[in-house]
Amino acid sequence: MLKEKIAALNAQLEAEVATVQNKEQLAAFWQAYLGKKGAYSLLMSELRNVSAEDRPMAGKVINEAKKWAEAQYQDLSDKIAQIELAAQNAREAVDITMPSTRRPAGRLHPITIVKDQMVDVFAGMGFEIYEGPEIEDDYHNFTSLNVPKNHPARDMQDTFYVADEILLRTHTSPGQIRVMEGKQPPIKVLVPGRVFRSDSDATHSPMFHQMEGLVVDKGITLCDLQGMLDKFVQAIFSGDVKTRLRPSFFPFTEPSVEVDVSCFECGGKGCPLCKGTGWIEVLGAGVVHRHVLENCGVDPDVYSGFAFGIGIERITMLKYGINNMGYLFENDVRFLKQFKD
Repeated sequence: MLKEKIAALNAQLEAEVATVQNKEQLAAFWQAYLGKKGAYSLLMSELRNVSAEDRPMAGKVINEAKKWAEAQYQDLSDKIAQIELAAQNAREAVDITMPSTRRPAGRLHPITIVKDQMVDVFAGMGFEIYEGPEIEDDYHNFTSLNVPKNHPARDMQDTFYVADEILLRTHTSPGQIRVMEGKQPPIKVLVPGRVFRSDSDATHSPMFHQMEGLVVDKGITLCDLQGMLDKFVQAIFSGDVKTRLRPSFFPFTEPSVEVDVSCFECGGKGCPLCKGTGWIEVLGAGVVHRHVLENCGVDPDVYSGFAFGIGIERITMLKYGINNMGYLFENDVRFLKQFKD
């Protein structure tokens, strides 16, 4: 009776093997025949119907049947694995004769390109680099730079205040204060970074980039400033250009100057770029005000210095002939891919 039942079960299993085609069906096959409640596992319950003297032989027959079923399952599992692998290979097949997809190489933003070039020029003159905080206190951004409360120069800055006495820096000049507070002359430092003002049009942005330069030592004059700026503009624009200084006003320098560069487009003859004057304004500078030196603990009777502030977007627009600052912030790939380091 037990042997007939096992024979029938074996025949049923062999018939069902041909219907199993995937992992889900294979799992159901295991549960039906070899799981805890599977047909072969339940055969052991038949032993209670066998006499005591025949039970050892019956148990042996059941175990052999179960081992046979497990072998059938293993063969079927290997078959299904091969089928799954073949299907995966078919899905992931790659035609190595097809041309590859080319991905364009990334490029530096034009502002980054120009900033790096400017840093290289000044680093070659011995300048150290300092990056100050973008969120400043009123003292470092204004008061220490000789711009006290209610001074009209504050109106020129269009400042973003984030709390009382706390603001987004309007220029990189606070960097020179922090450097002088922590270091005695001689000082030769460059402070690049982002600055923020409430202003937006074709030539202004609420966020833009500046580069502050500061030199403090004994006997520093405007002549040193102009000689250094000549080297700078020649490296950035053309070896033939030169600078000129025009009187101006900044609270933190005295005397203060606007710095023009001779037009590198027309050679000073007059063109639309220089508006027919032969000169282009590029930055502001001057001799560090003695009050600024005093605020930082530097003796103005012993040391003097000059400072300058350069708008990096300004230099970038002039260098590449860009007529709208918005192009530098729109991240239009068609525009950006024109620039190479």
